[in-house]
Amino acid sequence: MELRNHNRKHRNHHRNPCLTMHQPWASLLVHGIKRVEGRSWPAPIRGRLWIHAAGKVPDAATLKAMEDFYREIYALSGITDLKFPEEYPVSRLVGCVEVVGCVSCDELAYWQEVPEGVRLEALTDFCWLCENPKKLLNPLEMRGYKGVYDLERKMFEDAFRDLVPARSPAPIKFPLPNPRDPFSLKEGSLSVSVSDASKSRVEKSSSLVAAIAGARAAATQFSRKDPSLHAQTLHRRRDANESVVIKKLTSMTVEEKTRTSNNLDTESYRRVLAIKNRERSTQLHQEGNYSSHHQIAHTHLDKRSSYIGPSKIFADAVKGATSGVNFQVR
Repeated sequence: MELRNHNRKHRNHHRNPCLTMHQPWASLLVHGIKRVEGRSWPAPIRGRLWIHAAGKVPDAATLKAMEDFYREIYALSGITDLKFPEEYPVSRLVGCVEVVGCVSCDELAYWQEVPEGVRLEALTDFCWLCENPKKLLNPLEMRGYKGVYDLERKMFEDAFRDLVPARSPAPIKFPLPNPRDPFSLKEGSLSVSVSDASKSRVEKSSSLVAAIAGARAAATQFSRKDPSLHAQTLHRRRDANESVVIKKLTSMTVEEKTRTSNNLDTESYRRVLAIKNRERSTQLHQEGNYSSHHQIAHTHLDKRSSYIGPSKIFADAVKGATSGVNFQVR
């Protein structure tokens, strides 16, 4: 009963989970060369995970760094004829893998039950352990998103018909602590002692050390926040905050609205006013009462010119929103 409740508590919340990755890592994963996906956060799912390649075209230096890295770690197992993907498509769904567990970097690095080459793939905080790679014969164009998201049903149906097993150079099977519990292979599930650490230490040649350094350098180019994504996040947060403010205003008394306005800056007044005017104009347009004298004047706030104080602007905006009168921001 406890195990059943545990599985229910940790069951996947995605029907067809998908993860967007940069190239060449996306193709290396679905071709079975890459067996561990590194993230700064633990895997929220178990089972099939679709892999989407982001839109950035990998440069020659990145491709060389990652291919050199995998040549070196596979050579530890005696595999020297490694075949890499012929191409690395971008903005495409490229295949899928089975996520069977997620452990910490240290746990994987000292796990004696897996090949030493796999242990060397422990380069990030959390290591998503992947098996059963499958690739698409014809990668499908689609848009990706941040985090784990659901694949659209039509895309899933088209992709599922085009899947073929990948020929991994060295197929891996990660042992589960509890085969009856798919979430048993998680952070903290592997006990690592000092003796294990010493036994699991891989003797590194100079070429292997250089390859690991190159792989780390190639991966860190994407660890910095994308300015455009950061800006989008800030806009979403700002809009969400303003929506909360507007929602609260509808239930406030005049005194509470005036008191609230004293704690907001001029930019907030301008944006709240613009939102209210836009909502009112849309309503009038839908009712068939839209005309030229209802249009909003879009002007910039000039600090050099005189303007009504923030509290007055905000109070007028609130009053106008409730009475149906449009105001201009000067």
